[in-house]
Amino acid sequence: MSQEGAVPASAVPLEELSSWPEELCRRELPSVLPRLLSLSQHSDSWIEHIQILKIIVEMFLPHMNHLTLEQTFFSQVLPKTVKLFDDMMYELTSQARGLSSQNLEIQTTLRNILQTMVQLLGALTGCVQHVCATQESIILENIQSLPSSVLHIIKSTFVHCKNSESVYSGCLHLVSDLLQALFKEAYSLQKQLMELLDMVCMDPLADDNDDILNMVIVIHSLLDICSVISSMDHAFHANTWKFIIKQSLKHQSIIKSQLKHKDIITSLCEDILFSFHSCLQLAEQMTQSDAQDNADYRLFQKTLKLCRFFANSLLHYAKEFLPFLSDSCCTFHQLYLQIHSKFPPSLYATRISKAHQEEIAGAFLVTLDPLISQLLTFQPFVQVVLDSKLDLPCELQFPQCLLLVVVMDKLPSQPKEVQTLWCTDSQVSETTTRISLLKAIFYSFEQCSGELSLPVHLQGLKSKGKAEVAVTLYQHVCVHLCTFITSFHPSLFAELDAALLNAVLSANMITSLLAMDAWCFLARYGTAELCAHHVTIVAHLIKSCPGECYQLINLSILLKRLFFFMAPPHQLEFIQKFSPKEAENLPLWQHISFQALPPELREQTVHEVTTVGTAECRKWLSRSRTLGELESLNTVLSALLAICNSAGEALDTGKQTAIMEVVSQLWAFLNIKQVADQPYVQQTFSLLLPLLGFFIQTLDPKLILQDRILPNLSCMFALLLADRSWLLEQHTLEAFTQFAEGTNHEEIVPQCLSSEETKNKVVSFLEKTGFVDETEAAKVERVKQEKGIFWEPFANVTVEEAKRSSLQPYAKRARQEFPWEEEYRSALHTIAGALEATESLLQKGPAPAWLLMEMEALQERMDKLKRYIHTLG
Repeated sequence: MSQEGAVPASAVPLEELSSWPEELCRRELPSVLPRLLSLSQHSDSWIEHIQILKIIVEMFLPHMNHLTLEQTFFSQVLPKTVKLFDDMMYELTSQARGLSSQNLEIQTTLRNILQTMVQLLGALTGCVQHVCATQESIILENIQSLPSSVLHIIKSTFVHCKNSESVYSGCLHLVSDLLQALFKEAYSLQKQLMELLDMVCMDPLADDNDDILNMVIVIHSLLDICSVISSMDHAFHANTWKFIIKQSLKHQSIIKSQLKHKDIITSLCEDILFSFHSCLQLAEQMTQSDAQDNADYRLFQKTLKLCRFFANSLLHYAKEFLPFLSDSCCTFHQLYLQIHSKFPPSLYATRISKAHQEEIAGAFLVTLDPLISQLLTFQPFVQVVLDSKLDLPCELQFPQCLLLVVVMDKLPSQPKEVQTLWCTDSQVSETTTRISLLKAIFYSFEQCSGELSLPVHLQGLKSKGKAEVAVTLYQHVCVHLCTFITSFHPSLFAELDAALLNAVLSANMITSLLAMDAWCFLARYGTAELCAHHVTIVAHLIKSCPGECYQLINLSILLKRLFFFMAPPHQLEFIQKFSPKEAENLPLWQHISFQALPPELREQTVHEVTTVGTAECRKWLSRSRTLGELESLNTVLSALLAICNSAGEALDTGKQTAIMEVVSQLWAFLNIKQVADQPYVQQTFSLLLPLLGFFIQTLDPKLILQDRILPNLSCMFALLLADRSWLLEQHTLEAFTQFAEGTNHEEIVPQCLSSEETKNKVVSFLEKTGFVDETEAAKVERVKQEKGIFWEPFANVTVEEAKRSSLQPYAKRARQEFPWEEEYRSALHTIAGALEATESLLQKGPAPAWLLMEMEALQERMDKLKRYIHTLG
């Protein structure tokens, strides 16, 4: 062809450009590229645009200046490419609804669109590969449009592939081959892009906001892709996460303030939980089938490895960006709780074999421990875990308790400031408060009623030369709590004392018992002076209690236990300080086991308490004997009973006789109606019974065989056996069995069995039948339901409210309106008793002549009083 007849390069058809040699492409680049770019901008044909893109990438891109690629190519072509891809995707999704094997036209259209998409992704892959091949180090500004455009298209592709079953309905097989090709091309494109991005260099000292923003956009775009591919390709998903973490750390100094750390942590935790649940499901399937399927086990191991990878990624990321993770602490907290709520020994755990439990624990759960160590010094995490308004559902209460114990185990190795952070209350703001770790442990422990009652068992501590033994939750918490106490910083002792006392005063029995065990350990581990100091404090608290309440009961048990740990010299000081010679100190001595005293002190104290106690009883017998004075009398009787129970051998004959005399006289004054109606009289009755039992061998038989006792014994047993309280029923069955086996009054036994139901109940108890044969699984389900029912009324009670309520005794009944009500009741009961006595005498013999006249006079006084009451009303 002559020069005159040559066609200008700018007018050469597109098909011919595809066959140009390399040298011609390099030489004609300045004239051809503007034309190609213009055609690309003005073309609305998908096929033509892809053709132009492929020509530029394959024929002319190798000859472009890599430093000007953004201005000369990427910024001019890629935005239009993205728009056309979105148009294709819209058309594809819209047309897919009409796809069927009969509609060949739509089938052809869809396949053409998919083929065009595959070609577009291939062209973009060529772009990325060229940049990687021609540059050793890449500045993001020079390729600014490439990563964002490619990532948008990749994400759109993966979303379409993920939703393909619903998009193509039952006709997916008609296009599945092209969808696989599309996914494969997108997979390859992303892999190439990550290689490119790995070559990006950013000056740590530079302050180029555009570069920083672009890198942040890239990382978060990849994060979005992770959420799409998580269930499609596990290996690809893990590699994408690996790249995200790597790039975040590589450019940490520049982008750390711009990254959306909360989004990254949330996504990573979601992936951890998803993989963990998949792992549990596989383990459960293998456990249920009892079959050794190698394929299932290999998948289980692969999924478990994925769990570990995600956990290590989270650990690594948290370590590097901890100062920026304050708003992710709730996510960390929930991650720990959710994992342990689904793992044995939680009541809500998936049922898997012991071998699988150990494998998961050894490969995955161990990675959570260093995470907690990292967060230990982070104040926002402390606030989340110890938040006074923390309101957890039933299934997360046990994991919370485990977490607090883990934290407690780690604190001894921390400096004083960290211990103080965890072990002190804090008012963070007007609406946000934080309770101390110890208070939180007791509160959390209290919520684990199901785990305590079942009980669940945890991995025990290894001891020298002994095999590891599983322990109950109570043992687990108690041992770790006592270990923690040994390392408690001296400056925090006040917090320790307050937490233990607060828990001892808890309305929850098991919580109070745990605190007592810990306190007793402290008494043994600490100095003798510390023990004596604590005993004195508890004694003063008991003396200051306003009346009968559960707090007084708890304190009295603690006093009795602590008294055993006191050194004899300190016991002597206690006796001198709270002398048993003084009646005002008997409220203390009723709660002390005299067995705790050495022989010489025991004999002296028993003598003094007995002397004072019997003297107080005689005073009461010699006075008007009102119900109001029964409270102090019951205290005296409790002290005498404490002597009989714990130091009866120290009572000489004279003291035994003195106690027996006053007890016999008090027994004679009891009124059956008052015992039934008056709590104080009931308490007196319950104290006199064991006292009489102690002297049963020497008592006058007439005292316990009165006419009022035997006839009512059968009635009492019948009522108690019919009671619906399981605890009362159990005690009654035990007591009735002992009575029936040992009594000489056999005629009373059948009278106690007033109904067929009661008879069957007693027979079942004696024959040890009637027990429900409950499977382990059924027992767990029942306990879970009971726990939910018991917790429901308190679901809206915060930790702070529960803490305050546990310290407050029930409010006493207001008495302003009737200040003498008890005295009135006492007087009326006395009248009723006198009338009963008179009625009994009339049945035994004729009445004296003056009786009728006196009764008429009493009747007149009764009428007068009734008129007076009406006047006041």
